[in-house]
Parts: sequence; C-alpha cells; structure tokens
Amino acid sequence: MSILFSRDTWQEIYHSLRNNKLRTFLTMIGVGWGMFLYVTLLGAAKGMENGFDKLFSGFATNSIFLWAQSTNIPYNGFPKGRLMELHLQDIDRLQQAIPQIDYISPQNSRGMFGSGGETISRSGKQARYSITGDFPVGNKISEKKLVYGRYINDADIAGRKNVIVIGEEIYKNLFESKKNENPIGQSVNLNGIFFNVVGVFRVKQGGGGLTSDQTAFIPFTTFAKLYNTGDKVDFFAIVSKPDADVNVVEEQVKTELKQINGASPEDTNAFGSFNLGKEFKKLTGFLAGMQFLTIIVGTLTILAGVIAISNILLITVTERTKEIGIRRALGAKPGEVRNQILLESVVITLSSGLLGFISGIFVLMILNAATRDQDSFPFYNPTVDYGNVFAAMSIMVVLGLVIGLIPAQRAVRIKPIEALRTE
Repeated sequence: MSILFSRDTWQEIYHSLRNNKLRTFLTMIGVGWGMFLYVTLLGAAKGMENGFDKLFSGFATNSIFLWAQSTNIPYNGFPKGRLMELHLQDIDRLQQAIPQIDYISPQNSRGMFGSGGETISRSGKQARYSITGDFPVGNKISEKKLVYGRYINDADIAGRKNVIVIGEEIYKNLFESKKNENPIGQSVNLNGIFFNVVGVFRVKQGGGGLTSDQTAFIPFTTFAKLYNTGDKVDFFAIVSKPDADVNVVEEQVKTELKQINGASPEDTNAFGSFNLGKEFKKLTGFLAGMQFLTIIVGTLTILAGVIAISNILLITVTERTKEIGIRRALGAKPGEVRNQILLESVVITLSSGLLGFISGIFVLMILNAATRDQDSFPFYNPTVDYGNVFAAMSIMVVLGLVIGLIPAQRAVRIKPIEALRTE
C-alpha cells in the first residue's frame, strides 16, 4: 500500500501522462464515452418511465374498456348481425362470476368520438360538447384534476339531480375565466334544461383516456332520465385486481356477456374492447428493454475503452524499457514495477469514468430543465441509480487492474542488462 502514498509514484504517473498528452486524451475518450453513454441513456430511459408514470397518474392502467357490437355468427336460430346490449344488471353478474374484477364503471355518452355533441349555453354563449352520464366510481378509472368544486357523488345518483361537472374548456367558453369567476352554484343550460355546476376539471395535455376538457359529466341516472336510456349502458370500464391477468379477465368478461346475450362463444365481433392493461404492459416492457440495452451498450463501450488503455500502456512500456531497466538496476523490485503500471492503468480508467459520469449528469440536468414543465411530453425527472453507477465504476476499476496486468507483466519480464542496451 506504500506505493499509493509515495510522492515519487504519483510524480512518475503525472510525467508519463503529460509526456503523451494526445495519446492519453484519445485513450481516455473511449472509457469516458462509455460511461457517458451509460449514464445519459440510463437516465433518459428512467426519464421516459417517470414521464409515462406521470402521464398515467390517476388512471387505472389495469383497465379494460368494453362495448356492445353485433354478432357475425348465427346462433340458436338467430341470424348474424344481431345487436348486443349492455345493462346495469350485468355488472352484478360479472362481479359474481369473475372474482378477479375489482370494480366496474358503466358510462353513457353523447357526442364522443366526433359524433356531434349536445348544446350547452349560458348568458348568450353556446357550443356543442360531449355529455357523459357517470357514477362516482368513474372518477377512479380516470381521476379528474378538479379546478373548482367536486365530482358526482352518490346523493346525485340517488336523487337524479340536475348537476354537472364541466371541463376547463367549457368553463373558459361560458364563464369569465379571465376574472377568475367561480362557477360553482351557477347554472348552465343543457338542451333546454338547467343544470347546476358543481365542479370544473382539467385534463393533462397529451394524457391518456377517453376524457377531454370539452366534456361534461352528469349523474348516470339523470342521463337515463334525460335521454330515456333506461338501464342500457354504452360501455363498461372494468378494472381488474392488481394480481389478476388482465388478458384473462377480458376473455372471461366477453364469454360471460355472450352467454347473457345468447351469442355464440366463438363470435369474435359480439363485443369490442380496448385492453389498456395489455398496452401499458407492452410499454413498461419496452422501457425495461431500453434500460437493459443501455446497460449492455454502456458496458461494452467501457470494456472497449479499457482494452484500448491496455494497448496504450503496452506501447508505453516499450518506450520506457530503458527507464524500467535503470530502475531495476538500482534495486527496484518486480512487484514495485508491476504495481506502478497497474496504478497508472487504474488512474486513467477511473479518471475517464469520472469525467464521463460528470458529463452525463450535466446532460441529464439540461434535459430535466428543458422538459420540467412539458406535461404533453412523456419525459420527467431523468435520474440514474447511483448503485448501478457505483457498480459500473467498480467494474471499470477491476477491468483496469485485469487488463493492466498484461503490460505490467511485460514490464516485469524486462531484464535490466537487456534494457540498458536498448537504444
């Protein structure tokens, strides 16, 4: 260990590196670039993961959206093309038959997916917006960020109350938003019927889900009374339990609904669905794959750089043959010569890695500052696990020692007499 605290040792390392500035710099680039890639790519992958987590925060990612379609197979005397239906009573049967279901949110809508909408007016201002009849549980599927007031509650459902929760765009169009006018308790006209505003919500830019800030929500029972839909449901939002396989739940739900509606078990068109859980799993798998690929690429690049350091040290040993011979003739032990070369290898490797690490962190800080307030871009707080970085640095040092053994052993094998004869 005394070699580490010897002033002469560090002076020799300094002079050796200074005398070959360009060579040393080019050698350090390899390892530094590998660590830079490792840190920036790993941090960027984590930033994407954080961004999607933020984008889908408040949203049940293990959910299935299911709606009724028409049959494409004749069954039990019924021709193909028969329309299927969803009803409120189907909810209890599905939950009893499929225990993996956590909860189901039924919804009815007018004006979604570009189908027009309903007229909402106030004080001479009017426009057409999407209207959705919902239960309080619907806010668990896609949590609305409330700017004013509250969401629909059980009392609204039971009393079939004429209350409405409007999107922020509707609020801006119908109220004097620039004056921060409080809309709670005020009325808007929906198709000739007055509704009291109980809440205003905001939707994230670029956020997932079926909700936009040009949508208004009213109690499901009020919707049924207003549009005479009875217990019919446009679509179910079904959330599976955390430990359940969402793909299995989707198939079980469709099978059960086919039995209820008297459709063929083989009919693939009777009910349509969108499996958000499956899509979200694909996304998380892609992000995990990116992180794994980053580790592989960074590690291989670092290894290539360390090998380059070994090659440069071999050249250095050849150039310093006479110097090493003189040291051996003056009594330097083989171990001292070996440790000198190994220490030089570790110094170059560690210095390169630290420079690459600092550069990578600096780039991540710039990316974080540039995307901090960009809610529509799925990138947030790019960070690296310092445990992974410490492991990479440790591997670099070990590799530096192992690879450095090659030139070190070559230096040890130099005989003093032969070295002194070298010109």
